[in-house]
Amino acid sequence: MTQIHDIRKMYFEEGKSITQISRETQRDRKTIRMYIEKENWNEEKSETSKESEFPKLDPFKADIDEWIQEDKKAKHKQRHTARRVYDRLREQYKDDFDCSYRTVAGYVATKKKEVFGRKSGHLPLEHIPGEAQADFGAADYYENGKLYSGKYLNLSFPYSNKGYFQLFKGENQECQFEGLITIFEHIGGVPQRIWFDNASTMVVKVLKEGERTLTDNFLRFREHYRFESAFCNINAGHEKGNIEGKVGYHRRNMLVPVPRFENLVTFNKESLEKCEMDSQREHYRKNDTIEELYTEDKVALLNLPAVPLDVSKYITMKTNDYGRFYLNNGLHEYSVSPKYANSRVLIKITANEVIPMDESQREIVSHERFYGDYKTSHG
Repeated sequence: MTQIHDIRKMYFEEGKSITQISRETQRDRKTIRMYIEKENWNEEKSETSKESEFPKLDPFKADIDEWIQEDKKAKHKQRHTARRVYDRLREQYKDDFDCSYRTVAGYVATKKKEVFGRKSGHLPLEHIPGEAQADFGAADYYENGKLYSGKYLNLSFPYSNKGYFQLFKGENQECQFEGLITIFEHIGGVPQRIWFDNASTMVVKVLKEGERTLTDNFLRFREHYRFESAFCNINAGHEKGNIEGKVGYHRRNMLVPVPRFENLVTFNKESLEKCEMDSQREHYRKNDTIEELYTEDKVALLNLPAVPLDVSKYITMKTNDYGRFYLNNGLHEYSVSPKYANSRVLIKITANEVIPMDESQREIVSHERFYGDYKTSHG
């Protein structure tokens, strides 16, 4: 996935041709084209402006900025090139436009770096509509009378202060991805950029100068939903100030007293509606309601992909003489059926279920997924 991401970056961000990429990576053109055109991965403005370097373009910069910002919602192959920007300005302003293509290309390159290429490990001073922050919090709950030490995924929009959460039994990759997808589908779009901490579900290693080696699954998830990811500096979770506050707000206002319910999926659906109602209150600083401000966040969202991404984990397990297998270092026992004793069985694992599958990848049986470092068994 890292190599694929590098190829896409060379094409979409660095503007290199397929021939150039083939020569530099030693990959064949057909493979490179496949990665560039792949859509199913079932995988801002800077505070320091350089506008003064292009004073002749001042009357036209608002148009250029708008076009490039809109490009964040478009497919890569339908984003503006410098030539297209130049041609549109000539078409729109005719004789009133007297700038050279070289001037336009210089400004467009600068602007694209601001909008698409911000590499800083620090949050911007001004929150931008369409950007979000994500983090987990911890909260107990009762499901069918049983107490769980749960985790809840929070997604907040700092510009409007709107937030959502989803409750889980754990904090693994399946919980994170399923929670984000549920929220994306509820709001009808995807944040342009999401800030995270450095959890192992996403980050394999933090390198020098803020670069990171990311997990293949997270890279696939990011490519599929087309958002840009950003990460806080190590031991600096406070940099995600809005989400830190939102984690506490959700706990105090929606998870107190300790929730009691019969079905976690139903509870999570209801929690999204509670978050919608909560957004009718006034913003803590701005003279509007959270929902009124959120309209600007919503306009900036990326479109949902046409094909949903399957974020389940798939592993193959060997069953014992009784048609049972074990997960979590042998602590969690699950059954298939005597028919599949001493067999290798494909296991589908989601945030809440463990599902053995037959040779045609059809569900044999579905079990609730166990959590915790203690022995548990499905009888």
